[in-house]
Amino acid sequence: MDTTMMEVDRLSTVFGALADPTRRAILTRLADGDLAVRDVAAPFPMSQPAISRHLKVLEDAGLISRSRRATARLSHLEAEPLRDATAWLARYQAYWDERYDQLDELLAKLQHREPATMAQDDTKATKAPKSKKRKKQRGRNRS
Repeated sequence: MDTTMMEVDRLSTVFGALADPTRRAILTRLADGDLAVRDVAAPFPMSQPAISRHLKVLEDAGLISRSRRATARLSHLEAEPLRDATAWLARYQAYWDERYDQLDELLAKLQHREPATMAQDDTKATKAPKSKKRKKQRGRNRS
């Protein structure tokens, strides 16, 4: 397997782990420092085993590491996979910047044209269509 494919597989694992809001919230908590499982679990309305399963997914994705300190098992945020995901997403930033610039240009053109277009539409609305005028004139000529 080439390195590009391995990078994509790793990103798939990272994005899969980040897809769950509980796991994202856990990462947010770990950004403030290492926590024991009970401390990670404290704000969540779920069991400690459920939190442990979330931590396992995060660990498998490389987003956290776990260690023992005395009797506590601590979770530690590993930022490198987040940096890799951010770098991958940044590739598309230039694309979206260009698209937004094109949209801004189009909107500017439409806003610039709008008063002239509206004036033309007002003129058309006040005049009767030519075909109706001709019919009226023909009717008068026949009488």
